[in-house]
Amino acid sequence: MRNSPRRGLNCVAIAVASMAGTLAAGPALGGGFALQENSASGLGNAYAGGAAAAEDAATVWTNAAGMAKLGTGQVAGALNLIQPSLKFSDAASQAAAQQPLGNNGGDAGSLNFVPNLYLTMPLDKQWSIGLGINAPFGLVTEYGDGWIGRFQGLKSEIKTINVNPTVSWKASESVALGFGVNFQRIEATFTSNVNYSAALLSAAVASGIAPGSATFNAIAQSTAGLQSNAEVTGSDYGWGWNLGILVDLNTAHRIGAQYRSAIKYTVSGDATFNNPTVPTFVEPLAMGVNTQLLYNSGISSQIKLPEIVNLSYFGRLNEQWDLMADVQYTGWGSIQQLTFTRDDGKPLQSTYENFKDAWRFAVGGNYRHDGQWMFRGGLAYDQSPVQDGYRTVRLPDASKTWLALGARYKWNPQLWFDFGAAYIWVRSANVNGIGSSNLGLPPSAAQSGLVNGSYDSYTVIVSGQVTYAF
Repeated sequence: MRNSPRRGLNCVAIAVASMAGTLAAGPALGGGFALQENSASGLGNAYAGGAAAAEDAATVWTNAAGMAKLGTGQVAGALNLIQPSLKFSDAASQAAAQQPLGNNGGDAGSLNFVPNLYLTMPLDKQWSIGLGINAPFGLVTEYGDGWIGRFQGLKSEIKTINVNPTVSWKASESVALGFGVNFQRIEATFTSNVNYSAALLSAAVASGIAPGSATFNAIAQSTAGLQSNAEVTGSDYGWGWNLGILVDLNTAHRIGAQYRSAIKYTVSGDATFNNPTVPTFVEPLAMGVNTQLLYNSGISSQIKLPEIVNLSYFGRLNEQWDLMADVQYTGWGSIQQLTFTRDDGKPLQSTYENFKDAWRFAVGGNYRHDGQWMFRGGLAYDQSPVQDGYRTVRLPDASKTWLALGARYKWNPQLWFDFGAAYIWVRSANVNGIGSSNLGLPPSAAQSGLVNGSYDSYTVIVSGQVTYAF
């Protein structure tokens, strides 16, 4: 049953203001907020066989050991256009106290551009070096103004950039090893609205004004529907490493494996609030809210982005056909709770994510039409780390199924172009939540409302890549 804006006035007497902007992630293209889009050549196979294919300089990311297979220096640049669609359908949501329910928020997806750049160079017959620059994690989702879950999240944006110098060593004719160091930067911006009306009534009770009294009711009537705008921004740098091995089973078949370490961050930044104007007789209460609850401050949070393990197979079946497969493990269990703390030591917000480790499975194939054209295809299943009971409006993620197609056109032996496209079906995801813990107190529907409904989502990816061998 939906609440009216006036419903539940007495319950807000014990509620605190709704805060905004935890470092949480919205839907991205891999499980959680991982970005699989590391090349256009790999996209055409749904990234099957990535740690074993060693087709071009993008192997810097998928398995540094594969540089031993390239034979020449290469530079590869790719651009991935990613268009997600994320639409919420309301079922039984409830309005926050003193607030209207709101709308469904429109399409929270938006067009994003993700670039990749790789460089490899052999030093001699055994040693090669490389450099990769890409974005392994990220998202941009944004709901429309006035949506049902505005007190739990409006905009979520995470950006990463990873700089990855690598080296490979051809240990024998059939075994190569690769190693790399990762310097990674993360930036995040999160916005939401704050139920300022509830904060004022809480402050009124704290000052001795009895719920249901004439003064209390006058405050409630004159401040209904007020809300603040909140924004949390933060950034940090981190270091990690990667290790890979590539083994030729024979001249036509090989397997590869790569491990990428977890990266720890202490994200620091600012929490800012834009509070509304109130009637003159309420200004003393508003002053207390603005200086004790909804005040600007520095913030910090610790987060550990997950380790990633890939095991891949690549096989040349004949002169025309290749077969490839991949299993990927991502240690999302490193993220159980996301807590932001103010610089003065007071809690801002805490969210129980309870991520589980996730698996991804992919198969793909190549068909060589002639000396210039090669066509690709692939299927993948991408498990989400989000558990049904902990899904939030900032992360309404669910497991995905990929269908990918691609092609390579070889202009000459030194220059070729790769194209890829994928359609990703996202399982319908239900959400039933009242937000996060604010200021150390439990979540409350009076503060943030109840968001109850489902998400229908899909994603379209189109990628292009140019590779030059020298």
